[in-house]
Amino acid sequence: MDITDSIIQTINTIFERLLGSIDNNLYSVLDEVTFIGPDILNDKNFEKIFGTSTSSGILLIANSLLLAIILYFAIRLFLSNITYSQNVERPYQFIFKIIIYGICMNFSFFLIELLLSIFFNVTNSICQLGQSLFGKEICFSELINSINSSISVDTSSVDIFSLDGIIKGTISISLLGLVFTYAFRYVMIKVFVLLSPIAILSRSLDATSWFFRSWLRNLFSLLFIQLIVAIVLVILFSMDYSSANLLYKFVYVGGIYALIKANSFVREFIGGISTSISQNVYNFKGK
Repeated sequence: MDITDSIIQTINTIFERLLGSIDNNLYSVLDEVTFIGPDILNDKNFEKIFGTSTSSGILLIANSLLLAIILYFAIRLFLSNITYSQNVERPYQFIFKIIIYGICMNFSFFLIELLLSIFFNVTNSICQLGQSLFGKEICFSELINSINSSISVDTSSVDIFSLDGIIKGTISISLLGLVFTYAFRYVMIKVFVLLSPIAILSRSLDATSWFFRSWLRNLFSLLFIQLIVAIVLVILFSMDYSSANLLYKFVYVGGIYALIKANSFVREFIGGISTSISQNVYNFKGK
């Protein structure tokens, strides 16, 4: 019995340190990578890559492609006049489109900043509504405090072999996986922001307009995820949890699972890419 108790105590000590480390360091980071706003663009190195003028960064490449598209259309128009082909759109239509999308391309940084501001403000409004209704800040750090008080868990005395300890461990490990998922989403949003000038320019030609539609759908789906997360958090905070009620403890687990599957829900509604680490690894192996 002494050996068994010693083993149990050792295992509990390991989990105490693990869960305590997760609680102390994880959730503020999770809030930052989940709720993305225009401040994601406030990075000098990122601005250099994007381009601070039409002669630097991605904007330089996009403006080079703009000249290439004009040259491509001119050659096609010349050949169509020789061969009497009618497969080329009218010149004034092309000129009108190339001017509009060329201007939008060079102001794409401002347009993306506006798009990020809209999603961030809507997300913030949802969280503030929940805070005014329930008197708690709607964020992951406050959620873990509610979980600990609801499950009556003190990370300095975790019994992993009890039901509360299992639920606490499941939630903490799930949220740890959530950090990797939303960190990947954070990086992908930056990637799609960098592609925005080229994506906008691709709309000027019918043959390449599919790239713009795909880019817009993927970026929109990545940003829409944080609205789902905010709504799920508000729902979790709206419930009156009691440590004596086992149902609500499992509701917490269900809420965390909903946060993990938020990307899958969005993909079913509007499409987009998967931000699930395991799913992307599986797809990579399949290739």
